[in-house]
Amino acid sequence: MEMLSAYEVARLQNATKKTQPISQTSKSKKLKLKKKQQNGVSKAKNKSPKENKGFVIVNTKISPQQNAKNKSDNHGQLQNNSSETNKKVPFQQQNGAREQSKCSNAITKKTVKNTKNLTIQPKKVVKKKKNTKKQEVNNKNLTELPAEHGSESMSIESDEEYFEDHVNPIEASEEAFNWLVYPIKPDTFMKDIWEQKPLHVRRNKPKYFSPMMSTPLLDQLLRDNYIMYSKNLDITSYSDGIRETHNPPGRALPSVVWDYYLNGCSVRMLNPQTFIPIVHKINSALQEYFGCFVGANSYLTPPNSQGFAPHYDDIEAFILQIEGKKRWRLYKSRNKKELHPRYSSPNFSQEELGEPIFDDVIHAGDLLYLPRGTIHQGDTFGSDEHSLHITLSVYQNNSWADFLEKLLPNALKNAIENEPKFRQGLPLHYLKHVGEVYKNKKNDNMLKEFVDKTKSLVQTVFDKYLNVHEAADQMAKNHIHDFLPPMLDESEAICTVQEGGEKMIENGEVVNRVEIEPDNMVRLIRHHCARLVHEEGVHKLYYSSENSKEYHEYDIQFVEVDEEFVPAIKKLITVYPQFIKVDHLPIKDIVKKVQLVRDLWEKNIVITEVPLPALMD
Repeated sequence: MEMLSAYEVARLQNATKKTQPISQTSKSKKLKLKKKQQNGVSKAKNKSPKENKGFVIVNTKISPQQNAKNKSDNHGQLQNNSSETNKKVPFQQQNGAREQSKCSNAITKKTVKNTKNLTIQPKKVVKKKKNTKKQEVNNKNLTELPAEHGSESMSIESDEEYFEDHVNPIEASEEAFNWLVYPIKPDTFMKDIWEQKPLHVRRNKPKYFSPMMSTPLLDQLLRDNYIMYSKNLDITSYSDGIRETHNPPGRALPSVVWDYYLNGCSVRMLNPQTFIPIVHKINSALQEYFGCFVGANSYLTPPNSQGFAPHYDDIEAFILQIEGKKRWRLYKSRNKKELHPRYSSPNFSQEELGEPIFDDVIHAGDLLYLPRGTIHQGDTFGSDEHSLHITLSVYQNNSWADFLEKLLPNALKNAIENEPKFRQGLPLHYLKHVGEVYKNKKNDNMLKEFVDKTKSLVQTVFDKYLNVHEAADQMAKNHIHDFLPPMLDESEAICTVQEGGEKMIENGEVVNRVEIEPDNMVRLIRHHCARLVHEEGVHKLYYSSENSKEYHEYDIQFVEVDEEFVPAIKKLITVYPQFIKVDHLPIKDIVKKVQLVRDLWEKNIVITEVPLPALMD
């Protein structure tokens, strides 16, 4: 990693004004760990940028005037008003025990449960809309919902209705990333930092990341949820050069976990977004920004300890320091093979590392970004403070290598199917001219002809059969399976099948019956949540809106799309994030237009611009 000059550091400042899996041990007995300095390393002191080679440090101590101008406090505000869902009824679906369903057919409806939402600086404009009789009935039903279901976003005054516009999902995703790397401008980050060099942002704002998690919240999660060792939580230690996992079987109960902690063990929570809505909210927004899965782990380290051995990861890592402080040492990749690695490394010994390019303490509110392949280790030795941080991970299996692995085999397969010359037999006796024994042989005409023929066939593959669109669809299909489900704001949720539509009240009565109408305005719920793919002779719409928050808990989900509906699906995708009137979809039959949108709405793939009005009895 290259060293930044003082000029470059100043320019950046002016411009802005997953963790490696480890094998588990069968040991369940808690170990009394020595609370001592690891390998004789003393407590780190804050170092100047000159001592941290190849590293960008941004100190964000800003004057009150600059702070007001940049509205930095707004970047850190996270409000409690979004929704999450629990699926209750699986729909007819291809994969596993589920049966396939076509968008041209009606799809079984589901009951969905909602909780509070969390938003990142929603930008909403209040639109005044004329009221109708149907809307009055629907508003009556809406106002009967409990407050936590977002009824405050609807205000009914005599004959007028006010409805808050949806947050633009693209703008919201950009705002989430802006909040993450602030005060670095996103464009500057992607141009000068991303995949190139580590970054440390000193914010001098200890509460910047505090809404995401806390140690009392972790204790409460252990009490309120059935959190399992190994699946949801790891107990780890690194002492005398030995990295160990101490997970007993069964549920992680707080008293036992904190006993391990008092004995010097670190506590890693896997995928905290499963239990913490705000982490799910942020990761969901960042998925729209990056176009791939955004995961998270949290790490709680007691004072005077280290939980993990030095290693590098196969993800771009954003370390968000929430509580306390932690010393981090970073090291250059040892060779080109370790640059942008596709797989995480084994544990390294201290002797394998060399001198660190960065050795500093990260405080609460700070951000530390590590490109994949950055060898790192963190500890709290010499400190009487604990450390709590969350690592957001992104861009796993999202490299050119992954893309080419999709592209080239398919291109060769298509060439073999369509070109007889690929299926011709190899030359007689070619094995007497090609191979290790013959590779340095000169003036061998058969060897030359063999090499030329091979190059000609490969060139045919490149010239005629490379299909980047097919390869991109296969990449997107993998992402669809990986994604967290979208987390919606209240103003959005009421316009989806999550909170809109039929509702059962007392005495078994169902109210708020709704239907899609030709004049309804709709769009995709999120761009990254749906992908139209042509494979095996049919069109399939893959979607992630019904994924679990638990990684790959369900099979990948899709519906087959009849040919007459394909132009309408493409239209919905290409006009995003704009809404389009159902009647304007490129399908001739108005009944089929409504039918398609109804099926997509019931699968939580599309959202309406305003809540669907209840039908009159």
